[in-house]
Amino acid sequence: MRTALLALVCLSLISATVSAQNIVVPGDADGDMIVSDKELELAEQSCDEGKITSDELEEIRHIHEAYPITIVDSANRVVTIYKPVERIIIQPTSSYEPIWILGAQDRVVGVTNTAKDLAYTWLPGIQNKSAIGEYNELDYEKIIELNPDIALVSNSGIETKKIDEILEPSGITVVGAEFVELETFDSELKNIAEILEAEERAEDFLAWRNEYINSVKEKTNEIDPRVRVYGEWAHVERATGGKTSAIDSTIKVAGGDNIAGDLDEYWIVLDPEFIMTENPEVIFFAAWEDMLGLTGYYVDNYEGAMQFVESATNRTDLKDTSAVQNGGVYVLDAGCVLTSARNFVPTLYLAKWFYPDRFEDLDPEAVHKEYFEKWLGIPYQGVWAYPQASARSREWQG
Repeated sequence: MRTALLALVCLSLISATVSAQNIVVPGDADGDMIVSDKELELAEQSCDEGKITSDELEEIRHIHEAYPITIVDSANRVVTIYKPVERIIIQPTSSYEPIWILGAQDRVVGVTNTAKDLAYTWLPGIQNKSAIGEYNELDYEKIIELNPDIALVSNSGIETKKIDEILEPSGITVVGAEFVELETFDSELKNIAEILEAEERAEDFLAWRNEYINSVKEKTNEIDPRVRVYGEWAHVERATGGKTSAIDSTIKVAGGDNIAGDLDEYWIVLDPEFIMTENPEVIFFAAWEDMLGLTGYYVDNYEGAMQFVESATNRTDLKDTSAVQNGGVYVLDAGCVLTSARNFVPTLYLAKWFYPDRFEDLDPEAVHKEYFEKWLGIPYQGVWAYPQASARSREWQG
């Protein structure tokens, strides 16, 4: 019996045992996707006999000691990882920066055209990755061909379930991880860091990031009343975010009061009368680089943003607001606002614009530069906010 089991272990190391979920776990002889004490002992014997290499044994020993890892993902699903994650594909556009922050970019084997050709043309190494279709229209055949260990997908329950049903039979573990809400970023990053065994990098980043967020909260917690703010997705007139949206969380953490914050819709197009009645004191436009060209990594001047603001402030629904009358109209990069890995940076800009006297020494641009260079590993450049907000500066022309 022992001889037969040993032969089965050796076979699993060579051709891999296919479990009920088609997940291959080195050293797993009985198909339960776990390397037991007995299976490790037999693998050690196989190594002594020259049937497997010392590197293969070390991999099996690591799996025995560290796996399985079970998390509750962002779609509120229990997900178990049975072996080290070496190959990743990413669906949500907002989930790319967190993987680069964790230093796992070399494990990414598939990216969407949305990320590769539009949102993240500048992200180091992304152009060398295989395309897996669009964010909202994945090429499942290509994904299966790439044979990833995990697929990071949208938090939407229906969407996650659909993708899981397609990919799970091929042994691909689907993990919900969208990274949109600023308040849930810490838990999402810790989850992904755990299954990528990158916990130390995650803790270092969170300590750095949260120092700025906590500083803003401390200086704005007691403010009452708060400045009234209207945030608009610049590519759709009067489109904003209600409860739990990226716009809403960014405004709130910065110490503002979102005029649409009591609305249940994540995305909503407001009536002109609503905006005029709420009379925001600050207005900002979140602009997508590929749609308007006002902001982005390769934008090198403020002309587009200046012209956009000039035109917007003449709109019937905005021109008589306190924001327009007092010069409180701004532009932020929409990618910064949407992805919770980086939307603490727009929070710094907004806090400085909302309460310049409280944040006169805050330099959002310097923080943003450090984020690019230290955590993404790329030189900082581009236009990400208009007007620019440097320490002790609130000049309209930046």
